[in-house]
Amino acid sequence: MAGVILVVDDEILSRLCTQRILESFGFQVRSVEDGRLAVEAEADGDYVAIVMDCQMPRLDGFQATAAIRRRQERSRTQRTPIIGLSARAMDGDRETALAKGMDEYITKPVRVPKLQAALEQVGVGTHAGAVRALEVGNAPVRRFG
Repeated sequence: MAGVILVVDDEILSRLCTQRILESFGFQVRSVEDGRLAVEAEADGDYVAIVMDCQMPRLDGFQATAAIRRRQERSRTQRTPIIGLSARAMDGDRETALAKGMDEYITKPVRVPKLQAALEQVGVGTHAGAVRALEVGNAPVRRFG
């Protein structure tokens, strides 16, 4: 396995789609539905990356990223790459995410090439050849790789 990635998204379908893509790359995935749980999970786990929705109730992705970065600085642990994820695609959104401590930013809906490029940009390699057909039930959605 290529390691474990934490997926944080309050929308279950987005979370499941992201998880399926990451699993097709060979990663194990842990997922949580809000920023507060993400902060707790990151403190208790060893992740090669985090894919974090930016807009969530309770504690949004930017607040969760700030809390994770503070903990990493205090404990002097290695910085875990965080890829921001949002339905927003306005000019400046990516720059805002990077300024708030995220390492990369992609927009929803999550697509294989975008997620693969973002992971590679933050230094987390994927195995393009390992990507297989993603299926919903018995019906193939699309073949990648």
